[in-house]
Amino acid sequence: MKQMYLHNSSAGHPARIRRGYDGRFRSTPSHRASLPDMMDAAHDAIQGANVPIQQVGIHNFRLPLKIRTKGGKILTLEASVTGTVSLEAELKGINMSRIMRSFYEHKDGVVTAEWMGKILKAYLRNVATKDARLMVKFSYPMERRSLRSNLSGWQYYDVAFEGVMTHDGRYRRFIHFDFVYSSACPCSAELAEHARDTRGAYSVPHSQRSKARLTLEEAEGKKIWIEDVHARCLAALQTETQVMVKREDEQAFAELNGAYLKFVEDAARLLYREFDRDRRIADFRIACSHLESLHSHDAVSVICKGVKGGFTADFMDFGSLLC
Repeated sequence: MKQMYLHNSSAGHPARIRRGYDGRFRSTPSHRASLPDMMDAAHDAIQGANVPIQQVGIHNFRLPLKIRTKGGKILTLEASVTGTVSLEAELKGINMSRIMRSFYEHKDGVVTAEWMGKILKAYLRNVATKDARLMVKFSYPMERRSLRSNLSGWQYYDVAFEGVMTHDGRYRRFIHFDFVYSSACPCSAELAEHARDTRGAYSVPHSQRSKARLTLEEAEGKKIWIEDVHARCLAALQTETQVMVKREDEQAFAELNGAYLKFVEDAARLLYREFDRDRRIADFRIACSHLESLHSHDAVSVICKGVKGGFTADFMDFGSLLC
């Protein structure tokens, strides 16, 4: 019978290695000081090319965080956090737990640009890096009223705050915001009216649920609230999807879509006009996706503010705009 290493054998031979967890053991300063640390490994322990890494860190660790509404109310929301730093070529790796510890030291604060800046500065100190990036994602609730029945319900918006601290000391702040709306096709509407006018044929123009993803960079010393971003999206596109709907609301929504027909190109330009006039926003990129009910593919567009050295239209992740 072969010798087993971790389990007793069927022939009655005990395992070569004894396993067990000592719940009574307590770590002491001397024990902790004796633990091996990969940060002390020799340079030849680095595998692969001897090059720096632009981002390395942790993604999707979750905890409840405090978010302040424009009206001053504090909401505690489940948040997903991504934190990364740069890594020099001569270093094997980073201590991932230091990123989390830096974050948890500030977990009781309200999430603001200044709050994120403190954490990024702590990254730079604790992980000995030149660049640091932090993103906090959450679902933000806003109460929305129906069009005619005066009912109300909660709409949830995918939002992310992002802060970037560069090696030259520059601190950049971004807001990511997803806005879901209905888009009724102008061409389909014209053809439906033509069928009714020329042949008396009843037709239903096609429309679809659509999404705009906005990435906004706040101007230095300025702040734009989530509610402000939502209000500008609504002013630009008008046809946000509804929460509570009775028959009179459904009729109103059909009329609203008829009043604000839009191609995906129209949606991008309408949003551009609305956000370009806001001096609190230094730069932006907007990606739109209309999930076609006529075609088996989607119609998409991307537009940028056009700041020199700013955002470019390199967005291609349209699959993430499903809604």
